[in-house]
Amino acid sequence: MKSAEIRQKFLDFFEGKNHKVVSSAPIVQKNDPTLMFTNAGMNQFKDIFLGNRDSEARRVADTQKCLRVSGKHNDLEEVGFDTYHHTMFEMLGNWSFGDYFKKEAINWAFELLTKEYKLPEKDLYATVFEGDESEGLAPDSEALDHWKKLLPEQQILMGNKRDNFWEMGDAGPCGPSSEIHIDVRTEEEKRKVPGRELVNQGHPQVIEIWNLVFIQFNRRTDGKLENLPEKHVDTGMGFERLCMVMQGKTSSYDSDVFTPLIRHLEQRFGKKYGADKMVDVAMRVVADHIRAISFTIADGQLPSNTGAGYVIRRILRRAVRYGYRYLGAEEPFLFELCEVLASQFSDVFPELAKQKDFIEKVIKEEEQSFLKTLAVGTKLFNQYVEKRHEKMIEGVFAFELYDTFGFPIDLTRLMAIEAGKDVDEKGFEAKLEEQKSRSRTASAKEETDWVVLNDQRSNEFVGYDVLAAPVSILRYRKLRQKNKEFYQLVLDQTPFYPEGGGQVGDTGVISSNGYSLPIRNTYRENELIVHEVDQLPENPEQKFTAIVDEPKRLDTAGHHSATHLLHQALRSILGTHVQQRGSLVTHNYLRFDFSHFNKVTNEELRQVEQFVNEKVRANLPLQEERAVPVEEAKQRGAMALFGEKYGETVRVITFGDSVELCGGIHVGYTGRIGLFRIRSESAVAAGVRRIEAVASRYAEAWMYNKEDELASAYIAMKNPQKLIPALENLQNENKTLQEQLAVLQKEKAGTLREMLEKQVKPLHGNYRIICEKLEGADVDAVKDLVFELKNKLKDTVILLGAGTEGKANLWLAIPDELVKEKSLDAGNIIREIAREIKGGGGGQPVFATAGGKDPEGVDRALAQGREMVGGD
Repeated sequence: MKSAEIRQKFLDFFEGKNHKVVSSAPIVQKNDPTLMFTNAGMNQFKDIFLGNRDSEARRVADTQKCLRVSGKHNDLEEVGFDTYHHTMFEMLGNWSFGDYFKKEAINWAFELLTKEYKLPEKDLYATVFEGDESEGLAPDSEALDHWKKLLPEQQILMGNKRDNFWEMGDAGPCGPSSEIHIDVRTEEEKRKVPGRELVNQGHPQVIEIWNLVFIQFNRRTDGKLENLPEKHVDTGMGFERLCMVMQGKTSSYDSDVFTPLIRHLEQRFGKKYGADKMVDVAMRVVADHIRAISFTIADGQLPSNTGAGYVIRRILRRAVRYGYRYLGAEEPFLFELCEVLASQFSDVFPELAKQKDFIEKVIKEEEQSFLKTLAVGTKLFNQYVEKRHEKMIEGVFAFELYDTFGFPIDLTRLMAIEAGKDVDEKGFEAKLEEQKSRSRTASAKEETDWVVLNDQRSNEFVGYDVLAAPVSILRYRKLRQKNKEFYQLVLDQTPFYPEGGGQVGDTGVISSNGYSLPIRNTYRENELIVHEVDQLPENPEQKFTAIVDEPKRLDTAGHHSATHLLHQALRSILGTHVQQRGSLVTHNYLRFDFSHFNKVTNEELRQVEQFVNEKVRANLPLQEERAVPVEEAKQRGAMALFGEKYGETVRVITFGDSVELCGGIHVGYTGRIGLFRIRSESAVAAGVRRIEAVASRYAEAWMYNKEDELASAYIAMKNPQKLIPALENLQNENKTLQEQLAVLQKEKAGTLREMLEKQVKPLHGNYRIICEKLEGADVDAVKDLVFELKNKLKDTVILLGAGTEGKANLWLAIPDELVKEKSLDAGNIIREIAREIKGGGGGQPVFATAGGKDPEGVDRALAQGREMVGGD
């Protein structure tokens, strides 16, 4: 079977068992603070397991896009070196929410594998939880009994808690699991060593393909287990591994999931897969990583320097690095694979084909940027090796390459091996851990278990219709972050809009009998609407009135409606390729990111403003529909955002010709927006532009501010009849004065150079030194002067310092030959002596500079520097 047939047979099989087939959730997580990415098929059903919402169907099946590159599930460094680990993968799953349990799950898994996929029963092994005395957990005899009816006992193994007890996290739903493994070795190998001896031993041809999890407990934050009110089934089968097995391969990279990508790489670089170990690793890395990169970008996550974006950038750079190192890629090449991927997944994940041009653009620019970084990092590494004769590469230097230039440690390690050196990896890890510790400290959040006052499953949002409502607290919990305590409240209903769709969460108060408690933020955690407060009400069980901050809500609504009109304007004026790539809607401004490959001109921006303001003046009424079937909404032309998971019914917001799927708050008529003005337009990332704009009274305030600036400019120019010509005259006069100043500075520098040349003193051997403190020196001019002296006096160390009120500078140049003879390094020396001026600096071995805030330390710095280069 081809991979597409294998996937479809799984879905058809469970549909035949009365399962509802649902679409994959986005690979990028939005409302779950514990996850960056969807890393398991159960993520989109997490709230059902937690009891926060009911399932629309009791039986469900799907294929879920997953990514495992961070946190507990981190396979990144294994990818490419073995034949079955992946970053992005599909997880085939079937689910029971309080319906069937172990018997059906085990029987159907066995039926699908042996009857439908026709895998040989003799090669299958099942593992069953052996129990755990420390947890008070008995062996899973129920699962064992069911397996004994299907497999010989020698093909059933008992597994420990690590292998056969699944947990969602440190707290939450959990339960015993039963894994299904398969032995795909040759018959000769099977005769030598029984497959049961290799299960869970890391053998590449005796692998787990399906995990059946029986969720029946809840892990409290204090570590204790409690029974869930309902039992659930959560299964996950790795699609790529299944395809490998079904297609008779010993590597998932040899299945048709990956071979089109590898064939492209073979043709692109003229190298044969299977001929060289590290070329094979590189091709596997690239074939795997391009999938992860493309799917995450399609779901709305761009590469960046923080959070989830940094993870994607790291994956992309790992792929580029292997292509650069082992395939000879000196130009961007990853983006070319998007065409292959889009064709492969056009039927099951059409978002790749729809966004192919955009994804290619983003990847290509990221590649170009990192290839330059690789070149810079390689140069710095070579310079380091040339001037140092120690066998060990310092961990501090390796970390500097990694942290400052994005140069991966494993590439530093490879280059060190080639240079006959080792890397101080303990030193590197210490610096890395120091950085991670700072990050953990900044973001660490301690939380207690929810205190449940009422077990009502969902909390309804009523804020579309009212700004105040009677409420009760369903549950609450205490959190601590950055040494500050606060609480989260879940209400039975709420008029507070939870942050989402770009719109910030509402603020306001809950009150009762004269008591008032501020709500400082509202947001979603999975399906729960959570209200953040600084303290807990004295009596959480009493009745309250929840009241939204009305002026702030109305201003936010105006900016949100303006965002819809802006989106329509951009598509009308720039083209229908424009797609929303992110937004932020607050009470005082809006930010809108969109796909577009060129800077938006001033003329186009003016047209966009005029378009929106025409819609404002037309006073278009809001048409809101809250339960439109999603396919019907899309057929009517409603704009849906990539990377969003929509339910069977959606809310549709219409203003005239603007039709969008949206859960946010809006004005009743566009006339309430009042006025729309664009404050700025800029680039965010490759192929993504950003507009910031203001509406209503904030647009008026922005215009008044601009008028005030203009009035001040007239006053400063002494009220000329025409301001622009007056400014042009001023610029011309300034240019003339700058030229005259440059001539004077050059003359002054010449005089200073002559003075310094007379201050040359012996150093040691054939070398000399100029060590002087300068008064009233121009920083840029001194730098040029040092280079002039260095080029003229090739045997002379030049060490200069200057200090003015609250500011100090140092310059150091060392002759090239002296650097080699004495292993001196101007950068290291300048960093050391910069402490005397309470500053820092750095540079190359032959030239470095430093700046600080203590001019009184200049003399001490010069004396110390003279001593370090070998002077008296």
